Amino acid sequence: MAEGKKRTALDIIKNYDGPKIRIMEVCGTHTHEIFRLGIRQILPKQVDVISGPGCPVCVTPVGYIDQALWLALEKGVTVCTFGDLVRVPGSSMSLADARSKGAHVEIVYSPLDAYEYAKAHRDEEVVFLAVGFETTTPPSCLAVKQALADGLTNFSLLTANKTMPMAYEAMKGSADAFLYPGHVDAVMGTKAGEAMVKEGMSGVVAGFTAKELLTAFAVILAKFPQGKPFFKNCYPRVVTETGSLSAQALMAEYMEPCDSEWRGLGVIPKSGLQLREEFSACDARKKYGIPKMDGRANPGCRCGDILQGKCKPPECPLFGKLCTPEHPVGACMVSHEGACSAYYLYGGNAHE
Repeated sequence: MAEGKKRTALDIIKNYDGPKIRIMEVCGTHTHEIFRLGIRQILPKQVDVISGPGCPVCVTPVGYIDQALWLALEKGVTVCTFGDLVRVPGSSMSLADARSKGAHVEIVYSPLDAYEYAKAHRDEEVVFLAVGFETTTPPSCLAVKQALADGLTNFSLLTANKTMPMAYEAMKGSADAFLYPGHVDAVMGTKAGEAMVKEGMSGVVAGFTAKELLTAFAVILAKFPQGKPFFKNCYPRVVTETGSLSAQALMAEYMEPCDSEWRGLGVIPKSGLQLREEFSACDARKKYGIPKMDGRANPGCRCGDILQGKCKPPECPLFGKLCTPEHPVGACMVSHEGACSAYYLYGGNAHE
């Protein structure tokens, strides 16, 4: 390279000769985009990219699916859910299986769709499966707000909403740097990533285009050899320091922190969100007296280890054999954001 010539992100990545580094893609969309764009193929051998717990369907525990099945089969409610969740196995079956047995399961594209369904079908009890991170929680709150304003008594949420900061804390020993999820930080701002620097954890907020992802990797590889924890917002066109204050206010009004179980990570204190007591009429657990269910995952499935960065999908004995997108055994193969589905779709064996 000519003296004084400015190095591009691609130059920095391809010419990295620093120490080994493990970079965790916290976001499931990042996992798929990094594969799709071929970025793994250009990373040096000493750069190991691992998937983390950033797929909301993947980290939803089996017991939650069992609770949804109980509502559908035992209580006869109409379950409204995002499409990915329909095929996630519970202890004995999936919601798709329950639907074949006569359960009423409606696929919706947003919590507000579920609210609209309940409004149009007041003779049905309707429960929306509120699964997701800070990106999908505000619309769930808005659906509750609209239902209460309309006097709907047949609409409620089965919450499994999760927040990322405590998950970062739980995962900080699994990687050297995080690719922070741009969608979450667009809502919540950069304070969580900045706080992790004080915990000795480095990371960058990454966007989703090829240029944005290459920039994020280049920043990590340029800064990591310096030996000091760092944070950088590499998605400034969308992510600001404060995030969306209106979305945060809506969540704070309707939700409160609670302990939450994450598949593979166990119960992480104050990492979930539940409806506040004043909105308990829309809390399906209280409304229907749903019993606690621990759930039993397939013992051969290694989704939990994959979500912790302890192994990669091809290391699971079921991957590509008994577990495929057509016949998924674990949630990581079901979700379009799941690591297993990405490895299966793109033949992910780079650096294996």
